[in-house]
Amino acid sequence: MTKLFSIAFAATLLTACTTAPRPTTAPPSTQAAPAVNTVAERYVSAETPQDELDSLATWPTEDGRTWLIASAKSTHRLVVFDADSGERLREVGKEGASPGEFDRPNGLAVYGDQLFVVERDNHRVQVLSLPDFKPVGSFGEKELRSPYGIWLTETEPGELEAYITDSFMYGKKFDEVPPFAELNQRVRRYRVQFDQAGRLRANYGGSFGDVNEDTALRMVESIGGDPVNDRLLIADEDRRHLSTLREYTFSGKYTGRSLPQDSFGAEAEGVALWTCPGGGGYWIAVDQLAPLTIFHLFDRVTLQPRGSFEGKVTAHTDGVALHAAATPSFPGGALFAVHDDKSVTAFDLRDVAKTLSLEQDCTQ
Repeated sequence: MTKLFSIAFAATLLTACTTAPRPTTAPPSTQAAPAVNTVAERYVSAETPQDELDSLATWPTEDGRTWLIASAKSTHRLVVFDADSGERLREVGKEGASPGEFDRPNGLAVYGDQLFVVERDNHRVQVLSLPDFKPVGSFGEKELRSPYGIWLTETEPGELEAYITDSFMYGKKFDEVPPFAELNQRVRRYRVQFDQAGRLRANYGGSFGDVNEDTALRMVESIGGDPVNDRLLIADEDRRHLSTLREYTFSGKYTGRSLPQDSFGAEAEGVALWTCPGGGGYWIAVDQLAPLTIFHLFDRVTLQPRGSFEGKVTAHTDGVALHAAATPSFPGGALFAVHDDKSVTAFDLRDVAKTLSLEQDCTQ
C-alpha cells in the first residue's frame, strides 16, 4: 500500500469514528431539483472517438504527478492522461483474454498501487500493478456474466470488499431485462486479499438486488459507497422504467429509497462521493444528457439536493472520478468526467464549491 493511500484511508477511519450514524428514518427527498448553474471546464482533452472512453480512475505517481486512467471499450485498452493538463501519455493493453489484455474494459478502481479493471466480455475483474501495469491476477470468471461497474472498500489492512455490478440481459439484442427473480444477482460481492508477495486471492461472497417490480435494479453500471454511513448508491440506467439511484446497505439490503426523486432527464450514470472534514460532503451524480451533462449534488448524510451544474462542453458523460487531493493545477481537488465517449474533461472543485455556495473547507 502506498504511503499516500495509507494516510488518506486513516483520515477516512478517523472520520468514521467521530461522525454520528446517518438517520435511518429520513424520508426520500421531495424537494424540486435545484436550478442548473454553469461551471467552466479547466480543460478538455484531445478527442479520440475510436476509443469509446467509459470509466475513470486516478493514481498519484511517485514523482508527484497524477495519472487519470480511462477505459477504452472499443479499442480494448486503457488510456493514461496527465490529470493536471489532460495530455495523453500512453495506451496500455490490446484485445484478448490473456493477462494484460482486455475485452471491453469498463469499470475502474484503484487501491494503493493496484488497478482493478472490469472486463465485460472477458467476464472478469483483472488486477494490474502500477506504474508498470503488470498483471497480478483476476477473479470473478465463474460468476460474472456481464460486469460493468466496481467499488472497493478496505475492511481491514490488506483486505478489500469489491462490489461488482452485473448487468446481464436477455433477447436477441441483449436488451431484455431478466425475470425479476434473477435480479437478486445485479451486484456481486468478493473478498479480495493480497499476500506479502503481492499475490491476489479472491473469494465470492454472493449477490444481492431487490426483486420487486417497482424497485428492482433493471440495468446497472455505476456504483459508489460511503462506509461511514453504511450506504451504497447504485445507478439503474433503464429509462423505460425509472432511471435513478437506489440506496442499499453494505449488507445488500435495499433501504426503500431511490434518489433523486424523478429528477433525471436522461440516464443516471457515474456517481462519486466528495468527502469533507467532520463527516460532511456531497454525492455527485451524473445525468447523462446532451448537449450538456448535468451534475447533481446531494448532501452526504441526508441525501437532500444541494445544487446542480453543467459545463460548457461536457456531454453524454459515462464515468467520473473525484480526486480530492491537491495537485499543481487543482489545489482544491478536481472532478474528472468523460465527454461524449471521446475525451476527458476536468472541473476545479473550488469552482464548483464557489458556484454552488458549498462548504469551502472541502477544497482547502
